Amino acid sequence: MPRYDVVLLDADMTLFDFHRSERAALEQVLERYGLPRSEQVLRDYTKINAALWDAFARGEIDQDFLTAERFAALMRAHGGQADPRQVNRSYELALGEQAHLLPGAEDFCRALSRLGLTLAIATNGLPAAQRGRYVRTGLDRYIPHLFISLELGAQKPQRAFFDRICATLGVTDRSRAVMVGDGLATDILGGNLAGMDTVWYNPAHLPLTGPARPTYTAGSYGEILALLS
Repeated sequence: MPRYDVVLLDADMTLFDFHRSERAALEQVLERYGLPRSEQVLRDYTKINAALWDAFARGEIDQDFLTAERFAALMRAHGGQADPRQVNRSYELALGEQAHLLPGAEDFCRALSRLGLTLAIATNGLPAAQRGRYVRTGLDRYIPHLFISLELGAQKPQRAFFDRICATLGVTDRSRAVMVGDGLATDILGGNLAGMDTVWYNPAHLPLTGPARPTYTAGSYGEILALLS
């Protein structure tokens, strides 16, 4: 008998190869708006974006500010006169067209679907990008539910994000639900705050840092399947 009834899965770098998709989409958008495409610009965007997402996860900024500011900050550093909100809209659409899964992710999702569990993706990602990739990668064939923070009005790691998912899925016993993801400060801490078990997907074998405490740590999809089944 499976250990859990409900499995919530993070999207980026748990299932989707976000780094590959991000670079391809960003290069398209920089070229479209006449912005420099050097490695330094790409590194600076990654640093700016990561800092803003960290602030978003801490509840310090909202998603509207995040999506405008990341390109506004990039243009302040490297030049450019485009409307940052328009640049961001173009980026989100380009990102949604990048259908790249991590190696083994589709087989993992297919195997999960055969366990008869309730499966859902739970992500802080942007709706246009996440829904585009969800369909283009074919994960909607295996995972019938997709929950996105901007649509729920709360984000990981906030308890409200998980409360709304549990209400939608009819989860009454959270000991039978588990959050699986690579983010300690979002997936694992969020699961902790929501009162459910967690699996930290850590294929790089990174050290445990911060307040989050995973119930389990897995270095591969095979290890996750073994834990869930």
